[in-house]
Amino acid sequence: MTRESLPLVVDDLSTFAKSLRAQLEAHGTQPGHQTLLNMLARAAGHRNLQALQARPRLPRATVEAARPMPEVVVRTLNLFDADGRLSRLPAKRSLQLMSLWGLWMRFDAKRPYSESEVNHILKGWHTFGDHCTLRRDLVTQGFLARTADSAVYTKLPARAGADGMALMRALRERSR
Repeated sequence: MTRESLPLVVDDLSTFAKSLRAQLEAHGTQPGHQTLLNMLARAAGHRNLQALQARPRLPRATVEAARPMPEVVVRTLNLFDADGRLSRLPAKRSLQLMSLWGLWMRFDAKRPYSESEVNHILKGWHTFGDHCTLRRDLVTQGFLARTADSAVYTKLPARAGADGMALMRALRERSR
């Protein structure tokens, strides 16, 4: 069973602790799980746990944006210019592979591409003039598939990890 994180914001920790202590003393015995959850919610200024859960929450994108980006994402993001174009191919292979997510997201999964269309897209999303290496890496790493004669390319479904998702989200924000 997955658990949804529920942020609990406490304006004054001292008041929170005093309220919780008073509730625990009034209860007398050791409270059960649900009772303790309700006490925590009341100490934070809510009517009960259900009221805490029902309150409006920040959009998920806002919560995720508040999290610090992993170092590999920051380093990869620095390889892209302000317009979201890959400005150089890094020497470190892990950064090269991470940067492929930024190019993969530029292709539409619903249609096939000719080699010249793939080249055109890659030329538009990088600035260092080596679309052949990028195209080859996209195919080799399983981001794109091509027919044996290299006439037709298709975007393959891929699941980015948390780092890849963070990179693509940041690149989308830059494009806006």
